[in-house]
Amino acid sequence: MSQAMRPARPAPGRGRGPVRPVAAPAARSAQFRDVLHGEWTKLRTLPSTSWLLLSAAALTIAVSAATVIGTGAANGCQAARGGCLAAVTGTDPAKISLIGVYLGQAVLAVLAVLVIGGEYDTGMIRVTLTAAPRRLTLLAAKAVVVTGCALAAGAVAAGGSFLAGRLIEPGRGLTAANGYVPLSLGNGADLRAVAGTVLYLTLVALLALGITTAARDSAVGIGVVLGLLYLFPVITAVIPDHILARHLEQASPMTAGLYIQATVAVRSLPLTPWQGLGVTALWAAGALLLGALALRLRDA
Repeated sequence: MSQAMRPARPAPGRGRGPVRPVAAPAARSAQFRDVLHGEWTKLRTLPSTSWLLLSAAALTIAVSAATVIGTGAANGCQAARGGCLAAVTGTDPAKISLIGVYLGQAVLAVLAVLVIGGEYDTGMIRVTLTAAPRRLTLLAAKAVVVTGCALAAGAVAAGGSFLAGRLIEPGRGLTAANGYVPLSLGNGADLRAVAGTVLYLTLVALLALGITTAARDSAVGIGVVLGLLYLFPVITAVIPDHILARHLEQASPMTAGLYIQATVAVRSLPLTPWQGLGVTALWAAGALLLGALALRLRDA
């Protein structure tokens, strides 16, 4: 075919449909920072935020301290000779010093639910999506804000509970003389229990955020989250099939996740401490993925 017979190539940008502009990485980073700043501003200006964070830490420390105080009497330390021996009680000093997490996690879950559920309840989500049309960027910003708040509250809660346990437990018979390992962050197992508790609380908050994003309702979000956390242990306690109960414990976001606090009889657990925390992480990741899909595909 001669040169004259060949069809001319279309000029760049012509005959190939509209060209979508691609945001540069720097521009996308700037957009994310703007959305993140907006979400942080909204959260810190809500009166309920500081109260919920303080309540989560205070309740965790108070329940943990009260449990440690009652440990001696519960173990029968005064009732029988040798009743406080570790071989007799099987008490885990680190775990009981952090037991307030069972209550504190619910408060952090409520905070995470309100981060996005409150906007759906009031209809403000439409305004938010107008200001930040990139929905996945919006959810990522909310997740970062929730993570920061949960880490801060969790660190205070776990650190305060551990300190209370360290001060109170010797007076309740949990001493080296009775076979217990004194609480110390220099002990690798105790450090893992405290740091893991902070991570666990953060994962619970992210789980609540993801579920509420998918449910688009605060009441439903709180109900589902608390059901997942607290119903699994109840079900496993009443199931007569021990094998099935053990599998349910391995799948429970709370039961498996709090294996991270164990420092005694770790080998008898259905999962290792970090595997258990990984189960909670999978629940949180799955909830965030479900929430991202719902936010992306459904209208506000």
